[in-house]
Amino acid sequence: MKRTRLKNILIISLLSLTFVFVGFIPTGEKKAEFKLRRIVIDAGHGGKDPGTIGKISQEKDVALDLALKVGTYIQDLLPEVEVIYTRKTDKFIELKERANIANRNRADLFISIHCNATSSSRVHGTETFVMGNKNFDANFEIVKRENAVILLEDDYQENYEGFDPQSPESYMMFNLMQRAYFSNSLSLAEKIEKDFSTRVNRHSRGVKQAPFYVLWTTSMPSVLIEAGFLSNLSEERYLNSKNGQTYVASGIFRAIKAYKEEIESL
Repeated sequence: MKRTRLKNILIISLLSLTFVFVGFIPTGEKKAEFKLRRIVIDAGHGGKDPGTIGKISQEKDVALDLALKVGTYIQDLLPEVEVIYTRKTDKFIELKERANIANRNRADLFISIHCNATSSSRVHGTETFVMGNKNFDANFEIVKRENAVILLEDDYQENYEGFDPQSPESYMMFNLMQRAYFSNSLSLAEKIEKDFSTRVNRHSRGVKQAPFYVLWTTSMPSVLIEAGFLSNLSEERYLNSKNGQTYVASGIFRAIKAYKEEIESL
């Protein structure tokens, strides 16, 4: 009994180490330099899931426009980096599949792009999230809204093993998986919000932690960007304008570039 238990602990430990170091520290006699080679860009929502709905637009469309622009900047200006999209059209993608796309392709970075909403039309600004439970109660409404896409999926109770995005108790199952990538995720998130504030001239609401499903289940540094509030008409118009989308996408790209330079210099 003890031998079996010890064996199980050893297997779990080895698997944990594999998740922590995959893609960051290559094996061999000499440590090779890490290169950021592959980024998965996730346009939130899509298809039958519109996301939040403003007066002139839907989140799924704005998120897709921004995702494609960010990807284009990467392809044009960082040609050594491969860009993979979870969707390039108005298509419904299951929440679990978004993370699976990143994991299957052994991505070095996962970026999910969304738009925000609240009951007050005066609230505005950007937010970038990393996986965590800090200030869970304060962020629960946005977490519940973004994870609620699960309810649109067939057999979601079976596929997500009973996880209910509407129930605070369900989030107790969220484990420490993303702890291995927390510092890298935080570094990118801080760069995004700093660029939004200093270069794009947007009001930054800061870097926050929340248990978004896609951040929990990806095996690489991951962030979820709320590019602005569609419930604020002025900000909604900005996010639907050509200049607004160019500025926001450029800010995300510059942060990715700075993050790439930082981790490749270590």
